[in-house]
Amino acid sequence: MQRWPDRLWLVRHGQSAGNVARDAAHEAELDRIAIHGRDVDVPLSALGERQADALGHWFRMADADERPDVLLSSPYRRAMQTARRFRQAGGAEPDEAICMDERLREKEFGILDGLTTRGIGSVHPEQAEFRRLLGKFYHRPPGGESWCDVILRLRSVLDTISLHYAGRRVMIFAHQVVVLCLRYIIENLDEAEILAIDREGDVANCSITEYRFDPDAGRNGNLVLTRYNATAPIEREAAPVTREPDPIMGARG
Repeated sequence: MQRWPDRLWLVRHGQSAGNVARDAAHEAELDRIAIHGRDVDVPLSALGERQADALGHWFRMADADERPDVLLSSPYRRAMQTARRFRQAGGAEPDEAICMDERLREKEFGILDGLTTRGIGSVHPEQAEFRRLLGKFYHRPPGGESWCDVILRLRSVLDTISLHYAGRRVMIFAHQVVVLCLRYIIENLDEAEILAIDREGDVANCSITEYRFDPDAGRNGNLVLTRYNATAPIEREAAPVTREPDPIMGARG
């Protein structure tokens, strides 16, 4: 019996106001990113809205059985905005519910939230050293999460998907670290393998990572990666592709 969706798409949200502010802070060599309020409330930038629309237009042109029939999203504003604009642009049926799942939220950075790489070294040099010793996969800042913590909650997300959405076409709207950590789980990667993928380049805003179910993969069939970090839908409408980096620790991405 098939336990996985027929298709699974992982989408990083469109460019956010936090991404723009982060770039400005790094260029000005500031310690802090000029974003006030909670990370959960950071919205899309105007460009991020265009990227989400372009993604929806791309899927609108596909056959009905090539579009998602399940939409899951991080509860963060930028991810939900991306999902809603995608649906409004025709990427899914207009009455398709967008199911928020807090387990898909951004990695939590704790005391390092809102700091630039420079700021982490200036304000919390001991955390910069802990991260150097432990590596980004295992380092957990006070009040925050390691990649392992994110992976733990995402394992239960995949359990939910296999239980409720077997044979369906599922699209997830989330964040860069979430996309990478889901790859780690689905493809049974190890720390070195996923960090090598991370070093190759950032996950582009509104890019597509796609899996298809292959009944001949493994003993009972499995999800097989067909494309990663694909930006063709964005490029088609000449919307600039943005690849905001994941800073050493404290990001709003």
